[in-house]
Amino acid sequence: MLPIPPLTTISVFRRNYGLRYTDLPVDHRDEHDVLIDCTGSYTRPTHYDLRPGDLVRWKHEDRFLEAVIQAVSREPEAVRVRLTGAHLLPEDFFPY
Repeated sequence: MLPIPPLTTISVFRRNYGLRYTDLPVDHRDEHDVLIDCTGSYTRPTHYDLRPGDLVRWKHEDRFLEAVIQAVSREPEAVRVRLTGAHLLPEDFFPY
C-alpha cells in the first residue's frame, strides 16, 4: 500500500470575527504565498472569503507559524494570497 502524502492546509482567523476556515486545503503554502488551484473543482475563486488583514496559521514540522494576508488576487481558475510577517508561534501554542 502506498503512503498517503500529508494534506497541505491553512487555518484562517479574522479579527473581530474569529475562526473563518479550519484546515482549508491549499495547493501551495510557504511563508510568502498561498495558492488555491480551482481547475476542475466545483468551488470557484470567488467562493473563498479571504481578505487582507486575516491571520493565516499552519503547522510546519512540530511548530505553528502565523502570517497576515497582505493581498488576495483571484484569477479565472486560482486564488493567490500574498502573506507578510510570517513568524513562529510559541511552542505551547494550541490552535483551537
